[in-house]
Amino acid sequence: MTGSVMVVGALHLDVIVDAPRLPALDETLMGHGVAYAFGGKGGNQAAAAARLGARTIMAGRVGEDSFAATLLAALDAAGVDRSQVLAGPGPSGMSVAIVEAGGDYGAVVVSGVNREIRAEDVTLPDNLSVMLLQNEIGIGVNQQIAARLLPATRLVLNAAPAGPIPADLLARTDLLVVNRVEAAALTGQSDDTLDITLALKALLVLGPRQVIITLGGAGLVSDGQDGAFSAPAFAVDPVSTHGAGDAFVGALAARLCDGADLQEACRFAQAAAALHVSTPVEARSRVTPADVAAFLAGR
Repeated sequence: MTGSVMVVGALHLDVIVDAPRLPALDETLMGHGVAYAFGGKGGNQAAAAARLGARTIMAGRVGEDSFAATLLAALDAAGVDRSQVLAGPGPSGMSVAIVEAGGDYGAVVVSGVNREIRAEDVTLPDNLSVMLLQNEIGIGVNQQIAARLLPATRLVLNAAPAGPIPADLLARTDLLVVNRVEAAALTGQSDDTLDITLALKALLVLGPRQVIITLGGAGLVSDGQDGAFSAPAFAVDPVSTHGAGDAFVGALAARLCDGADLQEACRFAQAAAALHVSTPVEARSRVTPADVAAFLAGR
């Protein structure tokens, strides 16, 4: 692998609470476990790409607090180049996720110093193959970063959480990755009645060269200049679906950086996400490319 993946994005310390279900409005619900984990969509995707073989550079921010050391240590453990992760006054980003007994979850994010990320602090590396962006940092930062990319760099935009995306950013996006909820929000449809075919067409009209809609246990669909295709999900017993989307996007970037075509990269990324959701949280950081290859070989 001669190229690299760069992520400009958010870093959070996730507080993950196990509960029988999500609480109703005004309800206090008794949980039965809590864990603290490295997170943020940018951080998660950078760590996943690095663990799965890509030379990965992360640009972002941490605060001057106890969370910062945990976040930086996690990047180091994953093998991410964090020389462009800056420390500054204020709180590091964090989130609270409530995981139901069946593995589904809901989360609330507090951005902290992630709001202070500036495009002018980011140095683009030579031989950059893939740039990963998400919607957890200022949309203007994403616009400025995208405008500086060379034509040979593939821009992957994971439009999460869903929100308005400027036309110039979408026009520079090579691959737009969204889940069902985000696809519905971006196309003005209801998540409950989302027409996937119409959503794909509507998203392509916005300007990206290729679109992937991930559908959880129903797999994924894609359309655009690399062709239309769908792929079923791998059947596994989930421990928790928290972070599955980031595992998918990070693995996808790693394979694209290695020269794989989009369909092969998607299958690898689906396998990585399947391993992620079916592996105990404390062991997920130890999933390797060989583990993903073995998983695929057994299917």
